[in-house]
Amino acid sequence: MAMWRPPERIRHQARPGRWPTAAEASAAQLFSPVRVGCHELPHRTWVPAMVPWRASDDGYVSRNVLDWYARFAAGRPAALVVEATGIRNVPSGPLLRIGDDRFLPGLRELVRTVREASLGETRLYIQLIDFLAIRRRPDPARYLQRFLAITDRHRELLAMTAASEHDVRARLATLTDAGLDAVLTAREIESLRVGHRERVTDLEQPHIRELPATLPPMFASAALRARQAGFDGVELHYAHAYTMASFLSATNTRDDGYGGEREHRLRLPLLVYAAVRRAVSDDFTVGCRMLAEECIDGGNDADDAAWFATRFAAAGMDFISLSRGGKFDDARQPKVGEAAYPYTGRSGYECMPSYYSDSRGPFGRNLAPTARIRAAVRAAGAATPIVAAGGIHGFEQAEAVLRDGQADIVGLARQALADPDWFLKVRQGRGAEVRVCLYTNYCEALDQRHREVTCELWDREQLDEPGIVVSADGKRRLLPPAWA
Repeated sequence: MAMWRPPERIRHQARPGRWPTAAEASAAQLFSPVRVGCHELPHRTWVPAMVPWRASDDGYVSRNVLDWYARFAAGRPAALVVEATGIRNVPSGPLLRIGDDRFLPGLRELVRTVREASLGETRLYIQLIDFLAIRRRPDPARYLQRFLAITDRHRELLAMTAASEHDVRARLATLTDAGLDAVLTAREIESLRVGHRERVTDLEQPHIRELPATLPPMFASAALRARQAGFDGVELHYAHAYTMASFLSATNTRDDGYGGEREHRLRLPLLVYAAVRRAVSDDFTVGCRMLAEECIDGGNDADDAAWFATRFAAAGMDFISLSRGGKFDDARQPKVGEAAYPYTGRSGYECMPSYYSDSRGPFGRNLAPTARIRAAVRAAGAATPIVAAGGIHGFEQAEAVLRDGQADIVGLARQALADPDWFLKVRQGRGAEVRVCLYTNYCEALDQRHREVTCELWDREQLDEPGIVVSADGKRRLLPPAWA
């Protein structure tokens, strides 16, 4: 499905600026140490979590997963966050999972692989995620014939109070879109035209109502497994379209003490953090990824995020990594047979803006709210490191983020995908050799289709190289060529 685009169609070009000499890099703030939890990072570079669709279909670490993270580790970033990894012991396709001890051997091998490839320099965290069920958009006839639960409300609005279920379904099948709008509830219309999606506010569902009781121990068990596997820490996924972000969201209207006012929306995320901390103790890094702004109508803004961040810092979180947008609320309608994708609406664009943008452009779009949030955390007396990300690709830009106090650590996601060796090249005074991200969102389009994520800057290069592994369609290499 097509992504939302801003009305302005201004083409922006990535401009990394001047690259430093090796001596300048060694003296830069970017390559100075920073304390994160119980460890000191050797410098202030960070690769945020990105899902590359390389796990096995049942969530195990595969050879391609090992090779993928080894390639990032070879660039020796200070910290590398492994992709969103499911905490439930339920099937979730080719996404990594950590909801059972059977996943431990593969995760241990992943840790060992990164340690070896980074020469022990890169700290390795794993992002822990929970998400609720989402269904594919159904064929309309099948939905009306099989999946829609017929109620007295439908019969009354159709003036068919004594009719059989068969006759009601038959009548519904004859209605126009406007007629269906008049008979079906908003959630039923959504299930018909977008696909059913569970929400944290579905309190009539026992498993949704009980999330405040079930999620803290699940996150805690997953974090303990991460520790047993040898990771340096975990990043709790409190961002984007998923369960924990949905509890924090201003759209959370639960009336059971876990929704409504900000204090109530914060309650479960703090309980999850407390359970995780008890499970892993203080000598294991625990931070979170959260949204600086939700970028949806009626959603959280930077003031809300600053309020949450100060409380996370006061509770003892070791870092706060900031993203933006990426919500289901404004996702575009998928095709029949496909599921909604939370990066297709305006909030999705704000999460991953492309080189066609408005006058603000796609580079550093999250920095102003990030700076406000960091200032609030500092004003509250906490020194919790704040990680900035979003369209950062040049050394001068990254250095300015730190010099101006906008953040304490700089994350490069799409730029690291374009060139995992960015960190090493810049430190060695060889920044001119960096492959600079074009920000076309070629990678995002692959992610949307759940295909192995690659970059257009390297995935068709040297396809005749001996021993390379190619994508399922046979057209793309899965790893960038080695940097000599």
